[in-house]
Amino acid sequence: MRNVPSIDYASFSGPQKAAILMLVLGEGQSGPIFTRLREEEIREVSKAMAQLGPIPTGIVEKLYAEFSEGIRTVTGLVGGPESTQRLLERSLPSDHVTQIMEEIAGPGRSMWDKLGHLDENVLAEYLGNEYPQTVAVVLSKIRPDHAAKVLGKLPDNFATDVIMRLLRIESIQPEVLEGVERTLRTELIGNLARNARRDPHDHMANIFNHLDRKTEQKLLGALEGRDSQAAERVRALMFTFDDLVRIPAQGIQIFLRSVQKDKIAMALKGASQEIRDLFFNNLSERAGKMLREEIEGLGPVKIRAVDEARGELVRVAKELAADGKIEIKQTSEEEVVF
Repeated sequence: MRNVPSIDYASFSGPQKAAILMLVLGEGQSGPIFTRLREEEIREVSKAMAQLGPIPTGIVEKLYAEFSEGIRTVTGLVGGPESTQRLLERSLPSDHVTQIMEEIAGPGRSMWDKLGHLDENVLAEYLGNEYPQTVAVVLSKIRPDHAAKVLGKLPDNFATDVIMRLLRIESIQPEVLEGVERTLRTELIGNLARNARRDPHDHMANIFNHLDRKTEQKLLGALEGRDSQAAERVRALMFTFDDLVRIPAQGIQIFLRSVQKDKIAMALKGASQEIRDLFFNNLSERAGKMLREEIEGLGPVKIRAVDEARGELVRVAKELAADGKIEIKQTSEEEVVF
């Protein structure tokens, strides 16, 4: 009989122990447990499960003892990608399972590889709300050519802070790197994955944006009668924060007087230069200076807070347009620059 190297139970991490327990419980019992875990916990346990390999009976018995379980008869388990996927499919949507399994799969699917293929505008907008040190860590991990594109999209002063930290960066502690990866996976990649599932509504909203108002109202009304929830989603996607540039100068003045001033600073965190210019060009020199100072004074903020502020500004613009107080220019193919 071939000798199997002994495994020290003390060397098992928490996620590994949880993964063994899930395998012991089986698909029927572990499914409800997965539904109660946070997304990051699901990822950690799934990754550990897929990498377990053969588990000696002694390890299983010690685990039972630790969890105050009385099972002593299990002869051994084998964890692998197939069993992991079967368990996840019992409690999570198929696209969510696919995303998790792709991350587990190995080479070419790491967080840094994904960031290296992410549009520089999207990545720069997200990183614009982070600490310079965090941005420096991210840029040190992706391809130099892509890092250069992202750096060029950041505000000058902020980009200089990032450069200074990049020049001083040495070895990065594993726990720091893991924390940055965890945040990026949850806040950035997670949001992108959710947005990807809205593509049909996004596409429909873009079509509606090119209709004249009479046709738009007629078709939206018809959609409302069939599916009010879908109509509301399309309507919400038809005008975004970046679409504020479609408001003429006179309307912008009315708009600026109608919104809460504290929302403007939060909404402009990480905004494109075009949107920033839209606001600053329509403010007095003194008001513009105060707004810049307020934006800088905010420091790093959560994406959710920025999104909420932008949503509030969009809501005000829509209400003003509906009341006929401002005009929102329709887009046309002649206005598109490729």
